[in-house]
Amino acid sequence: MATTDRQTPTLALAHALAAAGRGLPVFPLSATKLPALRSPHRGEQRPAHCRGECGLPGHGVHDATTDPAAVRALFAAAPRASGYGIACGRAPHRLIGIDLDVYPAYGSDAAGALRQLALQHLFTIPPTVTVLTPSGGRHLWLTGPADATVPNSAGRLAPGIDVRGSGGYLVGPGSVTAHGRYRLAPGTAHLAPAPCPRALLRLLTPPPGRAARTGTRPASGTASGSAPGTGSAPGAPAAVARRGEGLVQFVLAAHEGQRNTRLFWAACRAYEHGFGDTLADALTAAAVRTGLPEHEARAAIASAARLTSGRGEEHDGAA
Repeated sequence: MATTDRQTPTLALAHALAAAGRGLPVFPLSATKLPALRSPHRGEQRPAHCRGECGLPGHGVHDATTDPAAVRALFAAAPRASGYGIACGRAPHRLIGIDLDVYPAYGSDAAGALRQLALQHLFTIPPTVTVLTPSGGRHLWLTGPADATVPNSAGRLAPGIDVRGSGGYLVGPGSVTAHGRYRLAPGTAHLAPAPCPRALLRLLTPPPGRAARTGTRPASGTASGSAPGTGSAPGAPAAVARRGEGLVQFVLAAHEGQRNTRLFWAACRAYEHGFGDTLADALTAAAVRTGLPEHEARAAIASAARLTSGRGEEHDGAA
């Protein structure tokens, strides 16, 4: 676990100013990777949907700016900031972040999944800025065209691959978090973010109402048939029922050697979308049908619940 000292906020500001100088909108982050400035609307009786129109700082990614004076003012208001966020989807770069997560205990290989997608859809990832995360993952920086809006997603492309687009943000290199420091990968510091390959961009921006074809069964799939405990609950929203059904079918399709990994990934997606507890029994039953002992299935689901509750700061479009 990283420790911070008196120089950390100063260095965070310096890194943020350097990024802003390259046209990347930035704002201060705390060691939890959450925005360092509290909302000016906290305590208000009615929920505020302000995105900075009030003129006060404290609106998270909506505070992001490339203006050096404004960056200094934000950090002056957040003297304990230990890092900075970079807003995605904003001009001039319209940054897209490909977040390759690592879950070594469950054999997740997000980089391998991305290579498989590249083979299936005939694209290559060009040399680009790459940031190494404290957990052993990496963030690939790509740029998008002005006519495309890339949404944020978690695991939709493939297990372990999260995407940060419009409204999301990436933790900038040089930031210090509770789990360690974010660093530029060797050999990429001199690079500019590369344009996102067109074939990959099509996967990132699927037509409304249709899941992108990624070569793997999507978490939000709509496989035919009724999965136990997902679509039959009275009053269950249709979208949640379909998503839960897809996750159960994903677990049922596991072969030996994949059962624990698929179950863990599906449980993470369920908890991230707020219906993990509701789906836990159905996921357990599906895993048992594939041959996984019930106690192992429940242990994997419990691990997913703990992991996702500890990564809450990443669920609002952060990586």
